Amino acid sequence: MSTIAPSTRVELDYTGSERLTMNMGPQHPSAHGVFRAILTLEGEQVVGIDAVIGYLHRCHEKLAETLTYAQYPSIASKTDYVAAMTSEFAYVRAAAMIGKIEVPKRAQYLRVIAAELQRVASHLLWLGTWCLDMGGALGGGATVFLYCIREREFILDLFESLVGARLLYGFYQVGGVRYDLPPGWAEQCRETVDFIDRRIGEYERMLEDNPFFLVRTQGVGVISRELAQGVGISGPLVRGSGVNYDIRRTEPYSSYEDFDFRVPVETGGDCYARYRVRMVEFRESLKIVRQALDRLPEGPISSRPGLKSVAQIRIPKGEAYARVEGARGEVGCYLIADGSAKPYRMKWRGASFSNLAILPHIIPGHKVADVVAIMGSVDPVFGEVDR
Repeated sequence: MSTIAPSTRVELDYTGSERLTMNMGPQHPSAHGVFRAILTLEGEQVVGIDAVIGYLHRCHEKLAETLTYAQYPSIASKTDYVAAMTSEFAYVRAAAMIGKIEVPKRAQYLRVIAAELQRVASHLLWLGTWCLDMGGALGGGATVFLYCIREREFILDLFESLVGARLLYGFYQVGGVRYDLPPGWAEQCRETVDFIDRRIGEYERMLEDNPFFLVRTQGVGVISRELAQGVGISGPLVRGSGVNYDIRRTEPYSSYEDFDFRVPVETGGDCYARYRVRMVEFRESLKIVRQALDRLPEGPISSRPGLKSVAQIRIPKGEAYARVEGARGEVGCYLIADGSAKPYRMKWRGASFSNLAILPHIIPGHKVADVVAIMGSVDPVFGEVDR
């Protein structure tokens, strides 16, 4: 259980200086559009913060209860629209757990390939926008952003040729996946993976040899191991604070136990540590994709072939919670089935929602400019915060 009191307010002691309350967002470009931070300042120092969410609420959980099991994966993509494959993955796993539906080995490997490519694409957008948020002081923030977007486009090209879409996919289905690899896709994927792998070193040289980047990230926004475990954060945030926890390793699913990969852990707990975790994850995800392509089994891509109507997919009565390791941490789907073609109830566990709880604990004591660096290092996507 959490050892941290469920509070959204952590404030430093009053020093006698004049205090100012300032809104940062939701219009602020570095507030990621739909997040409001009410800062209490003494000069340039933040002494308190209220995190305000709810600007993007779209009732995804109730919407899921009106759609069939075959229809909803395409809508699940819209929760975390930066890593759409992740939400689909958690949803179909939950349905399969209730119905005890086996997924063919080839479909499991295809799910892993899509999930790891999606992780790389998400981290690319995170790195580029984070450097852009921290601005011209980096002497190349916009350059890194453009490079990352360029590489991300290559992955979106792969998704487009696989499912016909670049942002929201509907690739995962109950019992398998919707599409098999088209001719030449595997070769194109290997070329893309090799290209991105070479570029990662270029990003590291541009940033880690830059004193401005080091000053903006090292020792900034420190999350202790105890605080990380107490608040319940996950993903790169918890691994950046010395906690060796990755669902793909601790509770393997979709044949992740077949692949050799390293779970990166840093002990610094600061923005730089979280950056280093993600940089290693880039290479580890590319390694997993290569292994999956090399070992891709033959066979069917679904255990439920021949379905001609979305209403034919019915899940027996029961309930289950399925979780996957997303780009931002644990993404979970709690599903209750009543035997019909639609879920009776559904609840999302969004990684960004849980990770945002850390901000009031680590921002006070820093300067206003550090708020941008700290929040960007958390990598929130507000589609899964407000759902």
